[in-house]
Amino acid sequence: MKSNDTITDVPGLEVGHAQDNEALTGCTVVLCRRGAVGGVDVRGSAPGTRETDLLDPLNLVEKVHAVMLAGGSAYGLDAAGGVMRYLEERRIGFNTGAGLVPIVPAAILFDLGIGRGDVRPDAAMGYRACESASTARVAEGNVGAGTGASVGKLLGAKQAMKSGLGSASIHIGGGIVVGALVAVNAFGDVIDPQNGQIVAGLRSAEVGPFHIGAQGYFADTLELMKSMLGRGVLGFATRSNTVLAVVAVNADLTKAEATKMAQMAHDGLARTIRPAHTMLDGDTIFALATGGHKVDVTTAGAFAAEALSLAVLRGARAAASAGGLPGLNTNGD
Repeated sequence: MKSNDTITDVPGLEVGHAQDNEALTGCTVVLCRRGAVGGVDVRGSAPGTRETDLLDPLNLVEKVHAVMLAGGSAYGLDAAGGVMRYLEERRIGFNTGAGLVPIVPAAILFDLGIGRGDVRPDAAMGYRACESASTARVAEGNVGAGTGASVGKLLGAKQAMKSGLGSASIHIGGGIVVGALVAVNAFGDVIDPQNGQIVAGLRSAEVGPFHIGAQGYFADTLELMKSMLGRGVLGFATRSNTVLAVVAVNADLTKAEATKMAQMAHDGLARTIRPAHTMLDGDTIFALATGGHKVDVTTAGAFAAEALSLAVLRGARAAASAGGLPGLNTNGD
């Protein structure tokens, strides 16, 4: 099978986006029509989620049928209703005896401060995302849940940068594929772990917005936090943050193992976002196991972190300028 280097390399998964390019918000759905064992791990301290308790290994339901990631803050959770309607129409769901109930965990990020804050993902947008879902290469950048994403917001939105949605996959041998998809909407900066350099993030006030790569372009969030200025602004730094991700593997995992995979995948955020998991982020990672192969959870989790690192970098690099924020993608694709 030819690789497309995104999460849809994992058999059993489809990805679809829907967005409002004027309002700069959107949603992304990961469909698993045959069901996938799910897990979740929330590390950020400002999360907005739906049906995450269901993924606790102690609880009844074993498989999920989709994961929804959306902008719009808590309003965006409505998009999951459209995913449920789409799946119900196709008779996909958990059999309750009285009918099928699609299992659709969801998480949202805050993008109300860019574009229009009065337009948010809703059930109709969630349904459209499902209609667009396919096994094709995942579109990246200013799409879906990444439409209103940004990074580097210690000093507020005016010195932030545009970020977006990214995806990646790693073939680890024996037909096993680990994939990741992420909407990069972080308080901190995006870092390339290969060289420790800032890829996208808080911009210095001393350089123009379209001189990316110029000396002194980045203010460096962590360095600024050492100063009195940095410590002083933490109280009113923008709350418009949260990194949302899905990692997946075509292997047979239990719910407990899927949860462990999600936990280990957070290492990918820690390697590429500085700082990560703050009080101003709601960082949430879902894990999906679609079955078909045997793999130990340590291996699955280790490569989930690697795939997520790649996806974060791609989400930052694929983003085009929007909402007054500069982005790295100047090719218009």
